[in-house]
Amino acid sequence: MLPPHAPAAVDSPTVGLLLRQLRQQGRLSQLELALQAGMSQRHLSCVETGRAQPSPELLHRLLSTLDTPLPTRNRVFLAAGYAPRYAALGLNDPGLEPVRMALMHLLQANNPAPAIVIDSHWQVLVANRATQALFQLLGLPLQALEQGFNLLATLLAPSGFGDCLVNAQEIRQVAWQRAAQEAAVDPELAALLASLPFPGESAGAPDLTTPLLLTRVRGPQGELRFLSTFTTFGMPQDITVASLRIEHLIPADESTWQALTQACEGLAASTSG
Repeated sequence: MLPPHAPAAVDSPTVGLLLRQLRQQGRLSQLELALQAGMSQRHLSCVETGRAQPSPELLHRLLSTLDTPLPTRNRVFLAAGYAPRYAALGLNDPGLEPVRMALMHLLQANNPAPAIVIDSHWQVLVANRATQALFQLLGLPLQALEQGFNLLATLLAPSGFGDCLVNAQEIRQVAWQRAAQEAAVDPELAALLASLPFPGESAGAPDLTTPLLLTRVRGPQGELRFLSTFTTFGMPQDITVASLRIEHLIPADESTWQALTQACEGLAASTSG
């Protein structure tokens, strides 16, 4: 019989069960994972069934092979009886100074194309001058950029950036689908998504006349068209760094480039004066 304050063993999954679940999510057989991780299938089977205790080095190899998110890796290390391996430094921590410098250089280099840094909960942490110029061009409040806002919320909720989109339904569906996949392992993001309106099903067939789904914005002097790309840090060893991504809105035609260039120049003139 367990002591009164001892947690029941069934409350915490074993390291073997977690590894098996991660392998199955990756759609790999034991043989496939064992070959990729440089171990025998028999040893992997013993680890998954609890007949063998994995070393920290073996866990690192398996989790790296499975490309497991860093927070989940910490959970697996804890389940195996080891200390969590990955920290989550605050973005203002001195240890992340190289990361902050890299972000600012990337944002500045992207002008006059808008670019924003968002975290794993789609919170906008910083934006470049071109994003400010785009907001000003569309009549959106610049205070949102200064105070920080949530990209998912401004896309899905009324009176946000989503209302400025010509193809709002398509963009909202893509954002919802991507966030729903991420929310499967992130309760905080799942709660945010549950509080936002579901975009519904598309009324018509998708536009396949362009090689990429464009972000089409209703500008004051005509439509602005953007390609969307993401930049992330390669080989992160910190949870905060792994969560960061830059979204770039790259003008898809010459008229959009010109409109953003003029908007950026106007913003620079107004702020310097």
